[in-house]
Amino acid sequence: MQAATATLAAGCFWCTEALFQRLKGVEKVVSGYAGGNKDQPSYETVSMGNTGHAEAIQITYDPAVITYNTLLDVFWKTHNPTTPNQQGSDIGSQYRSVIFYHDEDQRQQAEASRAAMEKTNAYDDDVVTEIVPFTNFYPAEDYHQNFYASNPKNGYCQLVIDPKIAKLSRDFKDVVDPAA
Repeated sequence: MQAATATLAAGCFWCTEALFQRLKGVEKVVSGYAGGNKDQPSYETVSMGNTGHAEAIQITYDPAVITYNTLLDVFWKTHNPTTPNQQGSDIGSQYRSVIFYHDEDQRQQAEASRAAMEKTNAYDDDVVTEIVPFTNFYPAEDYHQNFYASNPKNGYCQLVIDPKIAKLSRDFKDVVDPAA
């Protein structure tokens, strides 16, 4: 089966990259900027909050091993989809929660997954995650790629990403690749 692509934004791309790299069937995860109105944005311009981009990850995966719905389930359960323009202490429109769908099937699955998640009443506040058509993705600078793997002793990694990885390993043990 041919590889498929998913593009998701759930706050800091260091966190989401580290999580999705651990899933069976995920072949590649690239940190970058999606959905904005400036060509070839830099971290500095995106951080100013006026390019319209979100820090995002682009996932290349094998749909015969992991489904888009499973990726969405991990997405919903590993970040807070109720905080507009914020994840934890990361604040700004670049940290908003977004599903960038690549085709009509992904749009329908994203809408259905959001509706199912909302029915669980897992959150006290309303879900603010955007579900929008994919328009662009620009890979982030090299020093952002594989950030957690390259900097596991970094304070942010230990305080923010390590607990997310522990949650992923606990809640999604069937789809986590033990070799990752």
